[in-house]
Amino acid sequence: MFGLIGHLTSLEHAQAVAQDLGFPEYADQGLDFWCSAPPQTVDHITVTSVTGQQIEGYYIESCFLPEMLATRRIKAAIRKILNAMAHAQKQGIQITALGGFSSIIFEEFDLQQNKQVRNVELDFDRFTTGNTHTAYIICRQVEEGATKLGIDLSKATVAVVGATGDIGSAVCRWLDKRTQSADLLLVARNQERLQNLQSELGRGKIVSLEEALPQADIVVWVASMPKGVEIDAATLKQPCLLIDGGYPKNLGTKIQAPGVYVMNGGIVEHSLDIDWKIMNIVNMDAPARQLFACFAEAMLLEFEKLHTSFSWGRNQITIEKMEQIGQASLKHGFRPLLSFVGG
Repeated sequence: MFGLIGHLTSLEHAQAVAQDLGFPEYADQGLDFWCSAPPQTVDHITVTSVTGQQIEGYYIESCFLPEMLATRRIKAAIRKILNAMAHAQKQGIQITALGGFSSIIFEEFDLQQNKQVRNVELDFDRFTTGNTHTAYIICRQVEEGATKLGIDLSKATVAVVGATGDIGSAVCRWLDKRTQSADLLLVARNQERLQNLQSELGRGKIVSLEEALPQADIVVWVASMPKGVEIDAATLKQPCLLIDGGYPKNLGTKIQAPGVYVMNGGIVEHSLDIDWKIMNIVNMDAPARQLFACFAEAMLLEFEKLHTSFSWGRNQITIEKMEQIGQASLKHGFRPLLSFVGG
């Protein structure tokens, strides 16, 4: 049995879909109500591999909302993630993926120190961030997207925005090993972490976002978009491939210009329909088959009976683990989403 812990993109979004999820009493409630709402199991899921193997799982709505961070309700956000993890464990779920902000909150606030959640002692081996599969899928999108646009990746300049994060650093390692001739531009807020990453790779140029964008043939965006930041599409190369690995995904609406191609990063398509309803509320084009790669990691670990924290801790993702989860992904019928937003 696998589990998926997720959340909606905003209070407005949550209010709009509460009715569909079977919680009409949540639909008109404000942020304070959502801060106190307990996690809920809202979907039973059946997934069939192309091998014929079938697994079952549950989607758990954590009731976390990004506004909790924006309005400094940090304790509420932390409580949401820990309570959702305890809820999953109490149901006997063997491997659960922390989707969206769930894994970010866990890492940023070092929640591994909070092992006891009321009467539940969390077994962290039952949880994965899903970041290894997400990083693998983004790298495949870079490689195959470049081919579609006629960009020679071995000669391209690739900017990774959010390079020091768990996914961003993994993407940098992959690009460093698999496309050694590509120029790497490293963009992030923390200069010390940037310098450490540059030292680890033995290459890569540390630049600001404003410096990186006009130089890049490919931009991998795996950081949250800061408020007030606008990207002038006229400054971008043509063609330019943008991989939007953030959540929620919004580069496709913010940047629309001839020669600029946006892919929704970290999204996979399954070869067979998945029996669930949850992807209908996150605006997937084909909700029966498309899903976040982090969620797919929990499914893959269940298919492979690898009930372990496959992705865990900051900047621990290796090329070998990316290749391992990538092979499992192909084996069971998952593939990177390669369509361009609006295309």
